[in-house]
Amino acid sequence: MRGLSYIEVEVTGPGRDLHSGTYGGAVANPITVLAKMIAGCHDEKNHVTIPGFYDDVLEVSKEERELMNKAPFDENEYKEETGSKELWGENGYTTVERTGIRPTLEINGIWGGYEGEGAKTVLPSKATAKISARLVSNQTSDKMSQLLIEYFTSIAPSSVTIKAFRHHGGEPYLTPIDSIGYKAATRAIETTFGKTPVPVRGGGSIPICTILEKELGVKIIFMGFGLDSDNLHSPNEKYGIINFNKGIETIPYFHKYFAELIQSPK
Repeated sequence: MRGLSYIEVEVTGPGRDLHSGTYGGAVANPITVLAKMIAGCHDEKNHVTIPGFYDDVLEVSKEERELMNKAPFDENEYKEETGSKELWGENGYTTVERTGIRPTLEINGIWGGYEGEGAKTVLPSKATAKISARLVSNQTSDKMSQLLIEYFTSIAPSSVTIKAFRHHGGEPYLTPIDSIGYKAATRAIETTFGKTPVPVRGGGSIPICTILEKELGVKIIFMGFGLDSDNLHSPNEKYGIINFNKGIETIPYFHKYFAELIQSPK
């Protein structure tokens, strides 16, 4: 699972909303300033341009990348599922890799000025954005949050005042695929689904995993039975009864095979 750094950036121009006719062209518009700052965070190859953003990223071996890409993937189905006209992402990586082994920078929300019905010709006083970075192995949320805060603070022009602060964060988590737990999970899924699972890396975050490992000294095994099409964090989020029952069926087998492998690891 990827980790997370989540910050908020607030840009202030004039001390109050101004008339865009009387003052437009003479006073910096904080929405324009913020939009330019955000637009510069990716280059033409969709690579994050923030200095130091990739410094701690561990490169994944060619062999593991090939293994990940054995998972069934249909680009047209993916576009239909997401409602997207085209897929987008960092050049040189597949969609499976972009959402698993690469860090990302996303704008989660942006607002400022007049947002009501009709028109109101204001030059707004403030503009705000919520920005998050998904982190991969070896990156830390504290370091990334500080990097983002310092970056946006440093690139702001002198015509505005900027305030950037952290909301929350969490660490990435990686389970070794040669562990007893992983092998037991593989056998359990083979038993109930009749297929050998492919090790993939999830794009989301479960920050408590690193805490559990630190406190308990054990590795966490992910056996998600939900689907990407279950509308996570969206309206009409769902979970299929079939998947629910498959989970009930699979987990006892995991315990069975785990106990057997503990006694005889081979």
